[in-house]
Amino acid sequence: MTDKISAKIRPLEDRIVVEAVSEETKTVSGIIIPDTISKDKPQRGKVLAVGTGRIDNNGKHIPMEVKEGDIILFTKYGPTEVKVEGKALLILNQSDVLAVID
Repeated sequence: MTDKISAKIRPLEDRIVVEAVSEETKTVSGIIIPDTISKDKPQRGKVLAVGTGRIDNNGKHIPMEVKEGDIILFTKYGPTEVKVEGKALLILNQSDVLAVID
């Protein structure tokens, strides 16, 4: 399904298409609180598609540091939510990516 969606949407420049990965929280007593209960937006996701990079003020091409399939941490308020074939996706700039999780 990931390939089908990434074929439908192509990010431009330094933008990234991400599928949010839900994070379950576990309390000290062992109760699992699903992501749907949390009011915060997810901050972790899987990269589905990446743009070609951006051009700096001197005309130099700056390539993307993330690639398709990477699991990333991103800023909470950076992404724009979109729906593609009924699936909620996020589009964000590479500058909104905080880290790649290995």
